[in-house]
Amino acid sequence: MEFAEFCDLCRRLESTPGRLEKVALTANFLSRLAPEEIPWTVAFLTGRPFPASDPRVLELSWAALASVPVVAPNAQSRLALLDVAAGFAEIAAATGKGSRQAKIARLAQLLGRATSDEQPILRRILHGEMRIGVHDGLVEEAIAKASAASPAAVRRAALLLSDLAEVARIALTQGPEGLGQVGVALFVPLLPMLSELTDDFSEILAAHHGRTALEFKYDGARIQIHRRADLVRIWSRRLTEVTASLPDIVQIARALNGETFILDGEVVAVGSTGRPLPFQELMRRFRRVHKIEALVKEVPLALYLFDCLYRDGRSLIDEPYEQRWSALREITRGAYLAKSTMITDESAGREFLQAALAEGHEGVMAKDPASPYLPGNRGKRWFKLKSAVTIDCVIVAADRGSGRRRGWLSNYHLAVIDGHGGFAPVGKTFKGLTDQEFTEITARLRALEVADDGYTVTVRPEIVVEVTYNEIQKSPQYSSGFALRFARITRIRDDKSPDQATTLKELRDLYERQFLSKGRLEL
Repeated sequence: MEFAEFCDLCRRLESTPGRLEKVALTANFLSRLAPEEIPWTVAFLTGRPFPASDPRVLELSWAALASVPVVAPNAQSRLALLDVAAGFAEIAAATGKGSRQAKIARLAQLLGRATSDEQPILRRILHGEMRIGVHDGLVEEAIAKASAASPAAVRRAALLLSDLAEVARIALTQGPEGLGQVGVALFVPLLPMLSELTDDFSEILAAHHGRTALEFKYDGARIQIHRRADLVRIWSRRLTEVTASLPDIVQIARALNGETFILDGEVVAVGSTGRPLPFQELMRRFRRVHKIEALVKEVPLALYLFDCLYRDGRSLIDEPYEQRWSALREITRGAYLAKSTMITDESAGREFLQAALAEGHEGVMAKDPASPYLPGNRGKRWFKLKSAVTIDCVIVAADRGSGRRRGWLSNYHLAVIDGHGGFAPVGKTFKGLTDQEFTEITARLRALEVADDGYTVTVRPEIVVEVTYNEIQKSPQYSSGFALRFARITRIRDDKSPDQATTLKELRDLYERQFLSKGRLEL
């Protein structure tokens, strides 16, 4: 397939407003691809230079991309789809001293092979902003249509493989039967199961049929541990491999009972008293890949495990919570488990919550004892209760600071997931960060810049922040319909990806829940 044909598809998708028409165009294109072209096409359509499961990265910042010299377009297209894939691979392969210039030179060479119609699409892929109205959900529908598979089968495979490019390859080369064979596999990380926010034990007990399992909610970072014999690999909530940063956790995993398993858990940085340290201390461990031995002693970690997804060659995700917990207890011999209890009344739940808070933890998780493990799913099977309700927002823009904040991007535009492949704004805040954090986040936002009108810098939605607020208000000012009153950033959630932020539906539910204790003005 010529790259020019892919570019033509992108332009047609950009000018097509209807979702069904977009699905049909994408499905038709996918059905015409050679097997080796399928993963790359899906990656490019979703604004990725490599498939999600491919560990390679271009390591080209916005500043580096901006420094690429203007390259005269080629009069005649000489690029195939796989030529572009090979070009990206060459850029990623440039490492070490002088790599930045080598990457820029290789990118310029790739752009020089592209026509005036192809160059803009290449740049969009590099920037991660296709602007063609295509998101993962639409691509899933297109894969289903092109392969005659059910959307449910495609969705399940995507949750298990965490890579739509690989799902498309299987569906289009092996058909629905191939998708049916997709299952949990060692060293293929799964999306974590997610929870809904609540502050009401009666709601939990009603949803869980009068009986629920409570666990301490630790103020740490989610990890997924895979082990086969002595080989241990660990992934973060964002499915980034962090094995090299956690040698102490690798050592613990090797000492557990069992040859093969996949475990879900949390790591917490702890001080000399055993109480949890601030979240940013933990993030120091996750970012460090060199001279880690000293930091292991400086910032020790406590491990708390709370689920078993795979054991001895068999997936357990469809088994109920209680059976998975039983398997986890056997693997750990009772060590490293999240503190837990089973309750049937609200008073016991409140007592357990207070115990968690007294020990310095965030709150509690409430899990339906009969629930399966649903990767990537957010619903009422799992609830999260905290001492103060917070939400996770994505920064989509930032204003220039003034006064003592001059020189920083320091008034952050906050947004939640809108449910349609984008983000809905819910307010702004400059509160909550230290001077050092202002400096660091300004540099990060500059690297994500997509537009600058002289006052507001629009950025790629990649940075997730945890936000507390006084209340949620109705607001015609924002497309979400809501605004956060007295919003304040409590921490930067580098362990979370934008698609794990709070949804607009959750925000709407939190808004309605306010009226359990407040009056409502009837108009």
